[in-house]
Amino acid sequence: MSIILQLIADLEDEKVLVEVEKQLNDGKSPTEIFAECQDGMNEVGKRFQEGEYYVSDLMMAGNIFKEVNEVIKPYFSSEDGETLGTVVLGTVDGDIHDIGKDLVYAMLSAGNFEVIDVGVDAKPEIFVQALKENPNAKVLALSCLLTTCYDAIKETVEAVTEAGLRENVKIIIGGGPVDQSVVDYSGADKFGKDAQEAVTIAKELMEL
Repeated sequence: MSIILQLIADLEDEKVLVEVEKQLNDGKSPTEIFAECQDGMNEVGKRFQEGEYYVSDLMMAGNIFKEVNEVIKPYFSSEDGETLGTVVLGTVDGDIHDIGKDLVYAMLSAGNFEVIDVGVDAKPEIFVQALKENPNAKVLALSCLLTTCYDAIKETVEAVTEAGLRENVKIIIGGGPVDQSVVDYSGADKFGKDAQEAVTIAKELMEL
């Protein structure tokens, strides 16, 4: 287990930031460091599922990850510095989970996308408004960790369609329980198993 993974898993916020900066200064790849951070977040999720951690611990881990991402982000850059496109991102209505969303946000940002994050528990009209305010956004990414919120995904897709935006926007969904059946049910275009796959899919959809 790497040092960074262990520190995040143990919620050692200040020590994580010091270690990340140290490793970056030593020349370690920011992509490799980011991968270790993801593994640390996965370990936090595992401890939560096993009853060792509580919701407050998940929130703390999310804050740590956000701080680490701010440190790492400047080290990611493309040769030309041009954005690959704009993605509107958020967790759907009725779901307040943000760790998965934040992982996707960080990975998309690192992948040189401009990301418009509307937050958690976002009603369909919030996503629609964000798309209207960012007409160059070709991808809408919806996060959902609760099976009870599948209807919220469907309602968001329908709202985007009713607003006349669906033809110009591809919709990807993700979250622990999400699979192809949820794509079929909601009318979305694709689902991603994890944050890295979300980036891959976003790149594919930008080219369509």
